[in-house]
Amino acid sequence: MSRAGTQHSERLYVPWWGWPLPLLAAVLLAAEIHMGYPGVRAWLPYLILVPLMVAFLISLGWTRIAVADGELRAGKARLPLEYVGEVEVIAQDRKRKALGPELDPAAFVAHRGWVGPLLRVHLTDPRDPTPYWVLSSRRPEALAELLRQ
Repeated sequence: MSRAGTQHSERLYVPWWGWPLPLLAAVLLAAEIHMGYPGVRAWLPYLILVPLMVAFLISLGWTRIAVADGELRAGKARLPLEYVGEVEVIAQDRKRKALGPELDPAAFVAHRGWVGPLLRVHLTDPRDPTPYWVLSSRRPEALAELLRQ
């Protein structure tokens, strides 16, 4: 759904295949605590750890990448579109290099490992010490085209 003034919006949620292993780990940890404790202490670890893991997985996907009201938003960070310079789409096969040896330590990074491609947005603001933003995006070409306009 597009809100008024929103040109692009996506949430970097954890996909379904990223849920079973952490949930299994929470259940196994609860079972480990449960062993040998009768009564309330037998089911209490399940009641606490499994919902806690669900909340953690949901919080991992809370980051939203959006272009709205004349600014690029990545989580709580904001960048006015007037300071957007060169925009580069980084394919999944170049991702490791872009986030490793090529990464400037002063860069702003909003990366999620389960999202394949990246977008590198260079800044033109001379007062900002951040050289560029590196963003995960499921639709990097569409976002890059929007930012280039």
